[in-house]
Amino acid sequence: MKHPKSIRFFLMDGTPGGRLSVELSNFTGKAYRIPRNLLAESQGLKGIRGTGVYLLFSELDGSEEQLYVGEGEDIYARLKDHLQKKEFWYEAIAFISKDDNLNKAHVKYLENRLYDKAKQAGRYQLTNDKIPTRSMISEPDQAEMEEFLEQIILMVHTLGHRAFVEPRSDKNKTGKHPLYLLKAARGAEASGQPSDEGFTVFKGSKASKDVVPSYPASLSALRQRLLQQGKLEEVATGYVFNTDLTFRSPSTAAMIVMGRSANGLVEWKQENGKSLKDVELEGLG
Repeated sequence: MKHPKSIRFFLMDGTPGGRLSVELSNFTGKAYRIPRNLLAESQGLKGIRGTGVYLLFSELDGSEEQLYVGEGEDIYARLKDHLQKKEFWYEAIAFISKDDNLNKAHVKYLENRLYDKAKQAGRYQLTNDKIPTRSMISEPDQAEMEEFLEQIILMVHTLGHRAFVEPRSDKNKTGKHPLYLLKAARGAEASGQPSDEGFTVFKGSKASKDVVPSYPASLSALRQRLLQQGKLEEVATGYVFNTDLTFRSPSTAAMIVMGRSANGLVEWKQENGKSLKDVELEGLG
């Protein structure tokens, strides 16, 4: 039986938005969260010049999150190189071993597994030019790295990134949140529900193919990426959702479905006609 982990944060700059070091009880690994503008101040961090894996986070047009997965025998040198050559990222999370027991084969294995996990979750757009190669390691080392991987994912999630968390399956559609529907012109007809992550539009929902002239360019770009990724499929009457898709807000979800600006709190309604806003206000008592 696994015992619950206690997690410790250290504010390295005295503010929540600065650098953080993160450790878990009974775990030899350690994480550093480093904002891009504080990389230069981080070259003296213990272990940062050693072997490990790292993640670079960014946003595309403010509408879709991106992720780069990397490894190196000198983490700081790799991040410094990315600072000079990659403009897209705003934050890095580096993972090292406090016991210096990670070697090149270990981190190549972790890099590949993190990439695979992120791709499987499908939440972030991966920006690696190619799929990282998984190294061949012994069974005992593989078991150790899988445990290391599990703790990395836990720390990433705790730091506010859900890159490795798979979306909830269909069986959760009847959970604590009621079902909401949206019907509009140009073939838009969708169902979904709010969650602690935003608003989820369910598989099989239909979106309008046409958009109004004032439609935000960032949402047009997001629609195109969803088509390229196979999450939306073009049909004669519009677009069909091939999977459940979670958006940051009900309004973003509504605008993707309707092809125009929309207030999702008003547009999403239960079968009884109550809008999401109505339900929220009722809950206040």
